[in-house]
Parts: sequence; C-alpha cells; structure tokens
Amino acid sequence: MENYLLEGYESENLVYIRVTPEHFEQWLPFYHNPKSTEFWEGLPTDPIIACQQQFGRIFERYQEKSGGMNALLLKDSNTLIGLCGLLVQTVDSIPELEIGYSILPDYWRRGFAFEAAQKCKQVAFENQWATSLISIIHIDNLPSRKVALKNGMVLDKTTTYKDNPVDIYRVSKEV
Repeated sequence: MENYLLEGYESENLVYIRVTPEHFEQWLPFYHNPKSTEFWEGLPTDPIIACQQQFGRIFERYQEKSGGMNALLLKDSNTLIGLCGLLVQTVDSIPELEIGYSILPDYWRRGFAFEAAQKCKQVAFENQWATSLISIIHIDNLPSRKVALKNGMVLDKTTTYKDNPVDIYRVSKEV
C-alpha cells in the first residue's frame, strides 16, 4: 500500500516534508485564528486540544499508510506555512483519495494552497495512485472552493461528511 506522501518533493516556492512533533508549536497559530476553522463543526474549541487531535491523526495516518499531510516549508526561509497532502477518505461508503490543504493565516491569499494542491494532484497522477482525486469542502468555504476550481476540479456532489454539509470536488486524470 502506498503512503501517498510528497516527502522530498518541491514546487516553485515550497518544500514538502513529513510532519514532525517539532512542527506542533509552529502550527498552533492556525487554531488560534477563529477563521481557520469557522466552517467545520465538531472541532474542539481549545486550540491546543484541536492541534493535538490533528497531529495525532497525521501520525496515525503515517502508521497505517492512509496518506498524510506534509509540512509545507517556504524554500527561501524554511518557515512552516501550511499542511497539505493526499488522504485516504471514505465518503458515502466509497474510498477516495483526497487533496487536503490548510495554510497558516499569516500566509493566506498568496497562492500557497493552490500551489500545494496542484503539486498533490501532479504527484498522485504521475505515480498512478488514483484515476480521480477529490477535495472535501464545507459548502460555505469559498476560499477552499476557489482553490479546488483553480486546480481543475469540478463539483461532483453535495453530501454530509463528519456531520458537516460538504461539496465534493473532483478532478480526473487526463488520459
């Protein structure tokens, strides 16, 4: 089974590495900004607990080889600016490979989410890990929707995922 990690890859501005416990304090500001999680119901309100849960799930995915988030570092400064990766998800009882992305608020609106999502798509298709990829996006999350559309995805369906109303965006590998 593939681990679906982009470890060792680079794109124009970003280096993709495995998330480590040392990234926790650098990622914590994500949860201190209420806009980061405003669309997702059911997350802990305490930033430390929310971050601990996310990191726990990242390391669990690494263990079970069900994909995982990569730490996104700026090439020029080695600064952590986000997380992005290919994640094995089950949506409506169907296993899918999802492109997931989150960027620290200080780095929003600079194109990094798109750059990372595009790299995930490229690597997944080059390695033939899937013939189509999805992004699970809360129906009210316009910024993430814009990233998905720019990445060549189209709205596939609307459903419920982890008790949240979501749109499933999909892109298929060009033959």
